[in-house]
Amino acid sequence: MDRTSYPTPHNKASGGDFARTVLMPGDPLRSEYIARTFLKNAVLVNNVRGIQGYTGEYKGKRVSVMASGMGTPTTAIYSHELFNFYGVENIIRVGSTGSIRENLKLGDIVLAMGASTDSAYGNQFNIGTCSAVASYPLLEKAVNIARKNGENLTIGNIYTSDTFYMQDESIYRKLRAMIILCIDMETCGLYINAARAGKQALTMLTVSDIQKPERNN
Repeated sequence: MDRTSYPTPHNKASGGDFARTVLMPGDPLRSEYIARTFLKNAVLVNNVRGIQGYTGEYKGKRVSVMASGMGTPTTAIYSHELFNFYGVENIIRVGSTGSIRENLKLGDIVLAMGASTDSAYGNQFNIGTCSAVASYPLLEKAVNIARKNGENLTIGNIYTSDTFYMQDESIYRKLRAMIILCIDMETCGLYINAARAGKQALTMLTVSDIQKPERNN
């Protein structure tokens, strides 16, 4: 159900300020870069806590871009408000990730079909294990467009962690054994919120760093 009273605690935008589809990088400066580089007539609609949100046009279609901050808690807050208060139907996370597979190199693109996690975010729904999976229509569309354009994608399960600096690095070996492709800190919360709101979400990641196998315990 969409809210009719604005602003929300974390968003100063008014009703209708956001498009039905929102691109969501983690970094606010990346949000600004996307808006200034790819959107026509981009207008800043939110800047609470420096989390920049813009709405403009891309090839004649209205599109918004807003940052999520870092980690599941902030991503869950912003995606919840966009889905439930601002009438947003689709959120596509466009972020970075750390590869834990030898075949994934810097600059490679990963589509997250699902997100295993160490986060407790899904526990609040009291259904046991809450599977965090992409919305198939968005995933299918992204794959078809990429193949049409000759883009090389890797599609599979990723790992959303609340921890950036892992104290027990044996986790990387365990994740590789489960065919996990890479690690981020946001996707699980986004996917769960989309499912709860009856909306759609997809994560598209660019490999920005690689976890070296020799660091394993």
